[in-house]
Amino acid sequence: MRKGRLVILDQIEGRDCAALIDDGILTDLLVDPAKATAPRPGAIYRAVTQRPMKGQSGMMLDLGNGQTGYLRQAKGIPPGQTMLVQVSTHAEGGKAAPVSPKLLFKSRYCIVTPDAPGLNIARKIRDEDERDRLLEIAHDALDGADESLGLIVRSVAEGVVDDAIFEDISAMREAAQSVLSEAGGPPALIRPAQTAHQVAWREWVDPDPDEVMQEHGGLELLGFRDAVDDLLAPPARLSGGAWMAIEPTSALVAVDVNTGADTSFAAGLKANLAAARDLPRQLRLRGLGGQIVVDFAPMPRKDQRQVEQALRAGFRADGIETALVGWTGLGHFELQRKRERLPLKEVLS
Repeated sequence: MRKGRLVILDQIEGRDCAALIDDGILTDLLVDPAKATAPRPGAIYRAVTQRPMKGQSGMMLDLGNGQTGYLRQAKGIPPGQTMLVQVSTHAEGGKAAPVSPKLLFKSRYCIVTPDAPGLNIARKIRDEDERDRLLEIAHDALDGADESLGLIVRSVAEGVVDDAIFEDISAMREAAQSVLSEAGGPPALIRPAQTAHQVAWREWVDPDPDEVMQEHGGLELLGFRDAVDDLLAPPARLSGGAWMAIEPTSALVAVDVNTGADTSFAAGLKANLAAARDLPRQLRLRGLGGQIVVDFAPMPRKDQRQVEQALRAGFRADGIETALVGWTGLGHFELQRKRERLPLKEVLS
C-alpha cells in the first residue's frame, strides 16, 4: 500500500476529474459535470427577482439563460429587483437552484466576504505571534479596498511565507471587486463554479507540495479506476466479509448494513462500526446528500451509543455539512446531508 498523500488530476468519460489518495485509499473524488447542467454550487449570478412563493418567505429568481434560482429568505424584496446571488447547493430534480445573497470568494488561504466586514483568523491557529503576522498581511492586502469587504484567513495559511498569502488575498480581493462591479444589468452568470482541478489545487495541495500526478490515464495507471467504477454499484465492502448497500431513491438514500455469513451480535456490532466509519467517505465519493436512512445490522440496543459515536466522529472530520438526526423507532439511523455535489452516477451517466 502506498503511504502518504497523492493527488491525481485526470479525466473520466472525457470530463476533468480529481482524485485524492491517502495511504493507498481513495478518499475523495471530484468530477466535472457535462457543460449543459443546472447551476453549480459556488457559481455567482446576476439575478432578477420574479415572484414570491405563496405561503412561503422565499422567492423565485431569473438567473438568465433559462435557469431559475430560489431565494429562501426574501421578505421585503420586491419582484423585479436585480441582485447578485451565489448558488449554495445543487437543486433537487427539476427544481430551482437554492441561492444566497451572501457571496463568498474562497481561495487556498482566505475567504473574502462582501458585506460582512472585519478580519478574522481561523480558530485552529492558536499561536498569538502567528495570528498577529497573518493579520498584518491581511491588512496590507486589503489596504485601500472597500470597507464592506471582510476577510477570513484559513488555517492552511499557518506557517506559509508572507508573499504567497499576500498574493492569494490580493487575487481574491480583485475577484470580489470585479464581481461586485457587475451588479447592474440583465440576468447572467458572472463567476462560474470552480472546476474539479481548481478545487483540488485549492483544498488538497499543501504549501509543501503533495505528490500531484497530472498524466492522462493516471487513475488507470495507478490502479484506482476500478475503485471509481465500484462506486457506481450499491455494494461497499467492509472488513470481515461484511458489506453495506448504498442505494439512492427518489425520496432518500437507503443504506443497508450486512454481516455476511456470520449473523451473531458480535459480527453485527463489528460490521456496524466499520460501516459508521466508512459511511462519510462513501457518501462523499458517491456525491450523495439529502435524507439518508441507515439500517444497521442487528445488535443489542446498548451498542447503539457506540455506533453513534463512530458516526459522529466520522462526519465531524468530513468536509460536507451533515446533521445526525438520530435513531428511529424501528432502529434505523437518520441523517440530513447538504447536497454539495451531484451524484457520481448521474454525472457519469
